[in-house]
Amino acid sequence: MADGSHPILDGENFERAPEAASPYAPVCFVVDEDRSIRNFLSLILHGAGIDTEEFADRTSFARAIAQRHPVIVFLNVGTETGEAIEILQLLAQRGYVGFVQLMSRRGPTAIAQVQNASDQRKLQMLPVLMKPFDNSAVAGIIRQLELGDPAPTTAKIKLDDALRNGWIEFWYQPKISLRKKQLAGVESFARARHPQFGVLSPGAFMPGAAKADLIILAELALVSALKAAARCFKVGINLRFAVNMPADALAKLPIADIVRALRPQTDHWAGLVIDVTEEEIITDLALAARMAELLAHDQVELAIDDFGRGYSSLARLKHLPFCELKVDRTFVNDCGVDRINAPLCKTIIDLAHNFGSAAVAIGIEKASDVRALTKMGCDMGQGFLLGQPMPEERFMSLLRQRAVGQGRPAAALAL
Repeated sequence: MADGSHPILDGENFERAPEAASPYAPVCFVVDEDRSIRNFLSLILHGAGIDTEEFADRTSFARAIAQRHPVIVFLNVGTETGEAIEILQLLAQRGYVGFVQLMSRRGPTAIAQVQNASDQRKLQMLPVLMKPFDNSAVAGIIRQLELGDPAPTTAKIKLDDALRNGWIEFWYQPKISLRKKQLAGVESFARARHPQFGVLSPGAFMPGAAKADLIILAELALVSALKAAARCFKVGINLRFAVNMPADALAKLPIADIVRALRPQTDHWAGLVIDVTEEEIITDLALAARMAELLAHDQVELAIDDFGRGYSSLARLKHLPFCELKVDRTFVNDCGVDRINAPLCKTIIDLAHNFGSAAVAIGIEKASDVRALTKMGCDMGQGFLLGQPMPEERFMSLLRQRAVGQGRPAAALAL
C-alpha cells in the first residue's frame, strides 16, 4: 500500500465473516493462501455491495467454480507459480468470461510466467496488483468495472418525508477490537431507500431535520437495533449493538420500557450502547447521569460521540458514567503521521482510560492510523478500512457464515 504495509496484510488477522451470497449481488472469488489478505479484500468488496467467496488453494476453488460464476477472480501469484497457472487453466476449461486480477509480491519473472499462461488461454486479465496494496486500489478496480452498488447520488430529501413514506432502514457497521483483531460490536446507521434516488446516506436527509423527527428516528433506530440483537442471539451471535440518539430523545422516549420489551431475554445479553454527541451531552449532564443510572439495570450504557469537538469541561465530564469515549474522526485522520493529531488522539485515549471507559476511534481509513492507534492503546475502531455499514441481512449472514466456516459456535464471534 501507499505507506508500505497494512496491518491485515502484514498478518495481523482481523476476524471478519465472509458474506453469504445474495442472489442479486455480483460475486467475486478471492484466492490466496494468506487468510488476512482474503479477509481484507472481502471487507472492501462487501462494503461495495459485492459478495465474495474465499479460497486458500486450487482444490477448494475448483469445487466452487463448478457451481458459481464470479464476475472477477482475485488470484495470488505465490511462491509456487504452478498453482496460479493451474487455476487459470481451470478457468479456461470452464469457458470463464469474467475478469482475472492477479496480485503478487513476486518479481517480474514469476509474474510473466503466469501472464504468458493467461495469454495462451485468452482470459480477460487486468493489470497486476502488486502487494502490499491499499483499499483505494481495490476501489478503483470496482469503479473501473462498474461492479457493486452505484455511487451515492447528491440528492437531498426531507427526513419527515422519509419517515412518512417508510423509506428509513438501518445498516450496521462492525466495531473492531484493535488489540484482539476481532469483532467487538456493531453500530447502527440510518439510510433512506428512495424509490427514485436509491439508498441515501444521512447527509441527504438529516440536515435541517426537526427535533420531533429526530426523536422519531432515534426510536426507530432503538427498536431496529434491539430486534436485530434478539435475532442475532437466537442464532447464537451475542453482540453489543450501539445506536445514535439526540439528547432530547433521552428525556422524551420510554427507553427503558422499549429495551425491556424487545431485548434478548437472557442474563447473558451483551447489552446496548447509546451514543450521544459531546456537544449535546454537555448541555444536560444531570439528565445523562440519571438516564445512565436508570438504564444500567437493563445493560444499557451511554457513550460520548465525536469527542473533541465540544471543548467540554473535563471536571464536569468525570462525574458522568459513560462506557465509551469516541475519538472524533478529525483527530483520527492521519494520527499516524500528523504532529498535531497524534498527541491529541493519545490524550483522548488516555483520558478515556482514566475515566474507566473504552476509547473508540471512528472514521479509520488508513493502515498507518490503525497501527498508531493500537500503539496508543486505543481499544476499538470503526471506519472504511475495517468495514463499511451494510444492511442487516448482509451483516447477519456474514456473521453466521464465518462461524460455520471456522467450525465453532457463532457466539464465539462476540467478545
